[in-house]
Amino acid sequence: MNAEYVELVLFEQSLARMNRPFSDRVGDVAEKTGGSVLFDIRVEADSRIQRMAAIGYSANGTVAIMMDKNGELGSAPVNGDEDVLVAELTAWFSLPMAEQVCVSYRGAAASLLA
Repeated sequence: MNAEYVELVLFEQSLARMNRPFSDRVGDVAEKTGGSVLFDIRVEADSRIQRMAAIGYSANGTVAIMMDKNGELGSAPVNGDEDVLVAELTAWFSLPMAEQVCVSYRGAAASLLA
């Protein structure tokens, strides 16, 4: 499987009425589609989205998964112009927690959502 199957796995999860945390669901999608979780963040100061994650596929690009304020999940492919934002968020996500609190990811997250 690959990036094209992300929506299928999200649909499967909705049919199963999976009431699992966002990070668990993103990890499940990555595992079932052969990708890897690049980042998983909370989105603050956005009227629509509360969580966002990205799953990377070496040959097939990146897919963003968003959770809206109602808990519904959706996905969208990340185009090449946004790769630098994904890289910035991935770098922040890989930092130790003590360093994460000193570095803001909000600008990159807002730009990616726009």
